[in-house]
Amino acid sequence: MQENLIFTFLKTITEISQDSFNSLKEITEVKELKAGTQISKIGEKPTSLYLLFSGIVRVYKLSDTGKEYNKNFFLPMSFTGSLTALIKDKPSELIYETITDCKLYGVNYSELIELSRKNIQISQLYIKALESVFVSYEIRQLELISLNATERYKKLIKSIPDIEKLIAQYQIASYLSITAVQLSRIRKKIK
Repeated sequence: MQENLIFTFLKTITEISQDSFNSLKEITEVKELKAGTQISKIGEKPTSLYLLFSGIVRVYKLSDTGKEYNKNFFLPMSFTGSLTALIKDKPSELIYETITDCKLYGVNYSELIELSRKNIQISQLYIKALESVFVSYEIRQLELISLNATERYKKLIKSIPDIEKLIAQYQIASYLSITAVQLSRIRKKIK
């Protein structure tokens, strides 16, 4: 059942045959992870790129003093993982962590690259995944420079309606590049 949903989703991204999907499945591993599980750690070389099927994943950086800086939240049917570290074959500088229980489809990155060299449909899928990641990062950067904190918060609650129940206030504040006190004021003003 879930494989059919994944196949259908991938077909919305690019043309992919059942044979190509079957080849992709051979290098894919389904992971069901509990909230709070790190799928990529600082200083470790990641090996997989993920399609998040259900749940929420966050990516953050730790300062030298242990303060967390949330960079992004990933929602279902988005690609996630330490892509820069994968591409550069270097240890990750970021932590990717499940906020809720998650189901992910992890594809071995080096095997994906090898398969994309042999299969044009997989190559196109990889390109589309990269484009998707790039577009989402550019949108995020534009929000940070063009929207005020209240506007960013309203946009965030529109994309994650139950955010108050799912994500800790300090993580939301960090994502918005504000303090928890500022977030509290924004919430009061909106209500």
